[in-house]
Amino acid sequence: MENRATEMSNIVQKSFTFEEYEDPKHSLNVSIPEVLDPQYGMHVWPCAVVLAQYVWTHREELMHKTVLELGAGVSLPGVVAAKCGAQVILSDSAELPLCLENCRRTCEVNELPNVLVVGITWGEVSPDLLLLPPLDIILGSDVFYEPEDFENVLVTISFLLRKNPEAQFWTTYQERSADWSIEALLHKWNLTCLNIPLEKFHANKDQLAGSTLPGSHTVQMIITEDKES
Repeated sequence: MENRATEMSNIVQKSFTFEEYEDPKHSLNVSIPEVLDPQYGMHVWPCAVVLAQYVWTHREELMHKTVLELGAGVSLPGVVAAKCGAQVILSDSAELPLCLENCRRTCEVNELPNVLVVGITWGEVSPDLLLLPPLDIILGSDVFYEPEDFENVLVTISFLLRKNPEAQFWTTYQERSADWSIEALLHKWNLTCLNIPLEKFHANKDQLAGSTLPGSHTVQMIITEDKES
């Protein structure tokens, strides 16, 4: 009981408000419980707000579509998609039960009881991966974080896009090094790569959705498909 009380005291709830650019009265408010914990997935990163902004501006395309968020963590983009009428599945590593618990906590806070949370570990063809329904959109914010994980991330993305040839992978990543290129890696895996300028979806700002993010960080938004589809 004491451990549970300590855990709850470490949770900070943050609010994000996405507004229609031409009609600020049309808005969506999402609450995200962040955990004061060193694990990567337990708080909102700059890339998540940018991807969530893209999801919000393309919400009409997502209505009744099946959407999977990879490496969801606190699940901001996936929750926005669910609030906009998509059938959403949130996933994080099966080896990180606290991150999966946080996905469920985010759903509970935002009254999304029908959102499924599954453990999918990058690079592993697990039963949960094989049992996924047909997908329309795959989301991933800052999944290209640790260079040693890149190949495993791409194994999973490539598998999903080949299994769902009409699907797209929407991803944002933060430029942290000039020594590697996400686009080059995607091409290596026979995946197309379309860069989306941030101004196209009103994300070329230091502060989005009423938050202080993404700040001064350089974030890229790309859409990926299987070249053979």
